[in-house]
Amino acid sequence: MADLPLREELRGAEPYGAPQLDVPVLLNVNENPVPPSEAVAREMGEAVAAAARGLNRYPDREFLDLRADLADFLALESGVRLPPEQLWAANGSNEVMLQLLQAFGGHGRTAVSFAPTYSMYPEYARDTGTRWVAGHRREDFTVDPAAAVALVEAEQPSVVLLTSPNNPTGTALPADVVEAVCEVAPGVVVVDEAYAEFRRAGVPSALELLERYPRLAVSRTMSKAFSLAGARVGYLASSPAVVDALRVVRLPYHLSGVTQAVARVALRHSEELLRGVAALRAERDDLVAWLRGLGLEVADSDANFVLFGRLADRHAAWQGLLDRGVLIRETGPPGWLRVSVGTPEETAAFREALGEVLATPAGAREPSRSGDHDPSTRSTR
Repeated sequence: MADLPLREELRGAEPYGAPQLDVPVLLNVNENPVPPSEAVAREMGEAVAAAARGLNRYPDREFLDLRADLADFLALESGVRLPPEQLWAANGSNEVMLQLLQAFGGHGRTAVSFAPTYSMYPEYARDTGTRWVAGHRREDFTVDPAAAVALVEAEQPSVVLLTSPNNPTGTALPADVVEAVCEVAPGVVVVDEAYAEFRRAGVPSALELLERYPRLAVSRTMSKAFSLAGARVGYLASSPAVVDALRVVRLPYHLSGVTQAVARVALRHSEELLRGVAALRAERDDLVAWLRGLGLEVADSDANFVLFGRLADRHAAWQGLLDRGVLIRETGPPGWLRVSVGTPEETAAFREALGEVLATPAGAREPSRSGDHDPSTRSTR
């Protein structure tokens, strides 16, 4: 690319992506380990076949039927009833986020978040010419509402990106943090709830705040809880005005007829597809307790993954696991690793492999220390 007239901010940049390796146990990208049932898969196939018969025509670019189905699901899942006009969807929550930065970011504007967090956020900012500012989280990965307010008041961002549960830490945000930011933010506040269905009982959703804050937007995905990572369906709930702003920047017919058909089948079977979420939550909590029993530091998690440390050489530990056929994610602050919750068999393989690694020099620990949350640290979905 050196000879191309590439934008300067893209020179030397690496494409986004976690390692894709052929190993027996894949626990590095937070997928749902349970696929749709045969009955649901068959119904999806029938819906795709029906959509295929009309592929000579463009899809419904407003997809109000899908938006109505999403509204029905949120009413059941979070108790918040919204009209279809307050819902939006795209090819994964990644595209939703990019559309938000296209609409509300840009040259001369600023986006703010709190690190460590999802590494695509600064890339959305970069790709839209938006200035990026990352504040810091506390040592326990929570966000100090007073510090958040101070940063927002100082930077006056057009976009604030909050994440609950946060990636790569799994940390959920209490409502008071979101409210404090919404009270002072001059622009749009986005709460990324990609893992919201995995949150523990009593942990609120920012959806409950939409009525009070018209510039609040809450994004979700069907990749995780719905076992639809391969379908690429993300969505957003906000005010009609925010949704209309995304309609301005979206590409024509951006959501294919096939994607819409698969998503609507999944939503019809939401009860079945989400039945396994409770089991994954229990598996996650057992994993947290087990890791702590080994003397490791473990972040409280409301997601379908667990961040643990601190390791003197996390890469050596990561490689030791990989040598034993288990792929997890080398991400987060220095000394930490992230493991997705898998099937019981996959989790058992991870436990066995980690036990072996911790008994070698690669598993050496380091003492806790402050000030090591690097805002440039990358994490992946």
